[in-house]
Amino acid sequence: MLRKRWTKALVFGLSLLPVCWLAWRYWHDDLTANPIEYITHFTGDWTIRFLVFTLAITPLRKVLQQPDLIRFRRMIGLFAFFYGFLHFSTYFGVDKFFDWREIWGDVAKRPYITMGFTGFVLMIPLAVTSTTGWIRRLGGKRWNLLHRLVYASAIAGVIHYYWLVKSDIRQPLLYAFLVAILLGYRAVASLLNRRPAAPPVRAVAR
Repeated sequence: MLRKRWTKALVFGLSLLPVCWLAWRYWHDDLTANPIEYITHFTGDWTIRFLVFTLAITPLRKVLQQPDLIRFRRMIGLFAFFYGFLHFSTYFGVDKFFDWREIWGDVAKRPYITMGFTGFVLMIPLAVTSTTGWIRRLGGKRWNLLHRLVYASAIAGVIHYYWLVKSDIRQPLLYAFLVAILLGYRAVASLLNRRPAAPPVRAVAR
């Protein structure tokens, strides 16, 4: 079923639901008393969620024995960048009105903004090189190495969220737990793959 074309369209449509919900609330003037803060937090939450979804593809395709899940990883990763772009565009354009002096001051003085900005910047080369043409240019090995930046971006996003929250840290801790599990899975799988294979047992001639 995962090989069928409509499954990609379904995943694409589901990935657009959060921004459609945001547009619906905007249309009905229902963005709370502080719309900028609501939009910033909403898009930030979905950025981390899509990063988690992206990291979950590889373990799920092996655990569930569904190798065709790989078809959706690039799309989901691009949606992580899309929501990250909306998140920082709201901060840059709507909140700060592109006052770069104030923005750079925030980046330098507020650690959670520094960490969040770092996570977003790390996603830019991933989005740029997500096309088939870039995979051919870089070669599979270099492309895979570059796209491991998603690990650092996810970690930076979790730290950004944790440092931002002042009281209820349950959500950032949940995302931290999920990212730790997904990266830990990769670390264990990498170690197991590096173990030398056991020598073949030879029959002893009588």
